[in-house]
Amino acid sequence: MSHSPLLNLPGPPRALLDDVEAGIAQARDFVTAFDPELVVVFSPDHYNGFFYKVMPPFCIGLQANGVGDYGTYAGELPVAEDTAKHCARAVLGAGVDITVSASMDVDHGTVQPLEKLFGCATAAPVIPIFINAVAEPLGPLRRCRVLGSAVGEYLSTLDKRVLILGSGGLSHSPPVPTLTTAGPAQLQRIVHGQPLSIEQRQARQDQVIEAARSFAGGASDLQPLNPVWDQRFLDIVDSGHLADLDKWSNSFVTHEGGSSAHEIRTWIAAFAALATAGPYRTEVSYYKPAADLIAGFAIRTAVPFA
Repeated sequence: MSHSPLLNLPGPPRALLDDVEAGIAQARDFVTAFDPELVVVFSPDHYNGFFYKVMPPFCIGLQANGVGDYGTYAGELPVAEDTAKHCARAVLGAGVDITVSASMDVDHGTVQPLEKLFGCATAAPVIPIFINAVAEPLGPLRRCRVLGSAVGEYLSTLDKRVLILGSGGLSHSPPVPTLTTAGPAQLQRIVHGQPLSIEQRQARQDQVIEAARSFAGGASDLQPLNPVWDQRFLDIVDSGHLADLDKWSNSFVTHEGGSSAHEIRTWIAAFAALATAGPYRTEVSYYKPAADLIAGFAIRTAVPFA
């Protein structure tokens, strides 16, 4: 499913929030019925836990804490530490270079879906898996598919009901700083992880609200949403033909979907993990080009064919 800080901020119209919440409610019912014993979350970060001082492409959290950005949960997550360690060893053994973190900080990209689907972020044991989707240079999409397959092969050895969650996307290009555009204070933030003060955090929230207001009103230079591209991506993941995405270059994703559309990497990994159990079918199918959230907001649930 997609995420957006604006789901927890004032600004989006009530009708849109109700529409999105109806889609989330369907996914929540799916999760409740499945009653997972373990949740594996593939998610990005927005310079809240990972910084240019050291920026791995992938990382498994052995312990994790929510940073509490945009009104999400702040505190320790119930990470299944031993299982996470075994997963990391299995992924490395499968030939995928991955790092581990014994103190991972995760932001709304990880926490918001847990809160929306479970009611709170600490309802079930989790394994958080970070996928870099913001800080260039980025690896090819196929590596995310290979990562997901390696994780899925490991999960198939567990005698557990495992929910695999991909958080992010689809088309969107919010005002995220880069090494070439960031000012001195922002560079301290995205390179060295300089913490935000209460005042700076509030100013950032205000900037996000204003950016969304301008974008929805058509008075923004942010890259427009691309529902056609979004649907093309959703058709591919619905069909299970994930290898087709290997042909998508990073420049193509940016051109068509925007700078933050690379969060589809989390979806690719999640569906690739599921596909190790065999062909799957999608059930809940939701999509909304939501300018007020600065996102092509999508939700899918899927299960292996019986």
